[in-house]
Amino acid sequence: MSGIDKGVLFMFFSVLLSAMTGAAAKMLTDDMSALEIVFFRNLFGIIFIFITLRHTPSTSKGGKPLLLFYRGLFGFAAVFLFFYTITTIPLGEAVTLNKTSPLFVAILAFFLLGEKLSIKGVAALFLGFFGVLLITKPLGISIGLAHFLGLLGGFFAAAAYTTIRKIKDVYDSRSIVMSFMSVGVGAPIVMFMIASFYVPQSLEFIISPFTMPTSYKVWGLLFVIGITATISQWLLTLAFSSSNAGIVGIVSYTSIPFAIFFGVLLGDNIPDILTFIGIALIVLSGLMVKKG
Repeated sequence: MSGIDKGVLFMFFSVLLSAMTGAAAKMLTDDMSALEIVFFRNLFGIIFIFITLRHTPSTSKGGKPLLLFYRGLFGFAAVFLFFYTITTIPLGEAVTLNKTSPLFVAILAFFLLGEKLSIKGVAALFLGFFGVLLITKPLGISIGLAHFLGLLGGFFAAAAYTTIRKIKDVYDSRSIVMSFMSVGVGAPIVMFMIASFYVPQSLEFIISPFTMPTSYKVWGLLFVIGITATISQWLLTLAFSSSNAGIVGIVSYTSIPFAIFFGVLLGDNIPDILTFIGIALIVLSGLMVKKG
């Protein structure tokens, strides 16, 4: 197979496993909070990365620990908000809102990295955010906090990707992933400790006390999340290492139909016509940004 073929194949299976991760997380809605799901998801990842680092130590020169921490913080915020939206709105909508990250990357790269934004790029931004409006329906009754937080998750994902651009030459991929997963374990522990004393009612959707899982079903789903999420990240890395970033980026949007399919299987309503149009506009705008 050619390099492009391998990259497309790696990305295809990466997004399939990512959609399975989301489906498993949605199945845990009645048993665990989003914060607990994120905690266990990252705990599995840390164990895997630690084993690889013990086998083959990192040789990166480092030197930018603050940026490395920011990458971990932004990544944790993005994943936490993503898992929260999964548990509250249809899976397909949650994944689509997360896929607005390329639009935010273009904006952040313009303001923070000095990258130029073409007329085509500006048009893509307006097109993408109009798609968001069609999904969230601000003039109707469908919009809620979860939609806003899903969009915010896309922004934090973009912030994490933008930070990676600044540190990718001084840290290897495992160190960067480890920073994200370390924050993704440490931050929930702090939030669990806070929740054991007092949680304002307005913050109950973010901060929740820790409850150790007891059922085989919950542990089984957590294991599935840990394995699928870790392998998905590994395949994602292989995809971008094997092929053109623009090509594999296009394939990444297949996560949306996968998410809609798994969501419907788990009881989500089939998206209405406005939602489908909004999804199509976000995908189109994302492709325009990647190509422009």
